[in-house]
Amino acid sequence: MPPSPPYRSRCPLLFARRIVLALMLALLSLAPARANPMLLVDMDNFAVLYAEEAGQPWHPASLTKLMTAYVAFDQIALGKVSLDTPVVISRKAFNQAPSKSGLAVGSAVTLQDALYLLLVKSANDVAVAIAETIAGDEASYVALMNDTAMRMGLTATHYANANGLHDPAQVTSARDLAILSLYIRQSFPQYMPIFGTATVMLNGKKLESENKLLETFAGTTGMKTGFICASGLNMVATVDRNGRRLLAVILGGSSARDRNERTAELILRGLSGAATGTGQTVLTLGNNPGALPVDMRPQICGKEAKAYTASQEAAFPMGLKGQPSFLTDTVLTSSYVATDLGRIAVGVSLPRPRPAHLPIFTAPTTEAALDGDLRPGLPAAMPGAVPFPRPRPNF
Repeated sequence: MPPSPPYRSRCPLLFARRIVLALMLALLSLAPARANPMLLVDMDNFAVLYAEEAGQPWHPASLTKLMTAYVAFDQIALGKVSLDTPVVISRKAFNQAPSKSGLAVGSAVTLQDALYLLLVKSANDVAVAIAETIAGDEASYVALMNDTAMRMGLTATHYANANGLHDPAQVTSARDLAILSLYIRQSFPQYMPIFGTATVMLNGKKLESENKLLETFAGTTGMKTGFICASGLNMVATVDRNGRRLLAVILGGSSARDRNERTAELILRGLSGAATGTGQTVLTLGNNPGALPVDMRPQICGKEAKAYTASQEAAFPMGLKGQPSFLTDTVLTSSYVATDLGRIAVGVSLPRPRPAHLPIFTAPTTEAALDGDLRPGLPAAMPGAVPFPRPRPNF
């Protein structure tokens, strides 16, 4: 019996396709990976340990919620609201695109629970509900956010909404995000445990943070992740390890793996001393005036996505199958239980209190008065003058 022909001759088309695919992957591996914004800061002295495109305008995505939270913290400190203030999910809040809390229209949670849903689940509906609760409407709250950004000196930052859903006018930079995060840490340290919480339980559902460093990278204390097509995958992370407190900002990751592994690598470089510093502080680091924000939609969600992801993986394979990873720790994470307060009526006036009784006639106070008329025009009844009711007849 003659030997079987080789597989190549039996399936020439399939073999040719495999050759083409191999050549494409080889070419992609040679393509330079995109250099996206990266920033590493020592939180104790604000020293910049590493910076790459840190002043480039970028769409913040859900990193917007860092400022949403800061303004809420500030309004609590001013006494305008409290952690017990009910936050009601309006129709506008409910209609926001995911990620969402799952709360129904009219449902309410306390402001404290809302802050956990905002920062752990990154709930877009809750961000709008917080804005409406504190400022009356989202636009007024966004004005507070922009005013705060101006006072902080965030010269590359402008907000158009409270949750970070895409708007061309919603921009920031890695430098500005680092300063905002430091303001939160310094001004409101009592709220830092929220940023380090990994899960929130609400109505029997576990809502998880996308910050996987909380469970795989020892010493992580927070803070926030974000993603829209225009920005790629963003992260601000804070780590407290071996007496060092570092803050890393990574913008424009091609995947969650890429973002998380790059963040961990950057922090390890700072902890090991490989990132020695730039001689600047984050406050003296400049933004890029006049530069336009980068639009990552073609590379993240468009036709270029597959090729872009492949080039990024070839340049930085950490965490891929069969490759080493920086995220190998097992960390005991914290959880929080939020309570759905149910529907709370809004705009319904409470009943007015019953007025106090004021007698029309003065009660008699003397025996003589009792002998006279008790009420004007109605003579006092003589004994026996008031007939008893007749008995009910039997049928």
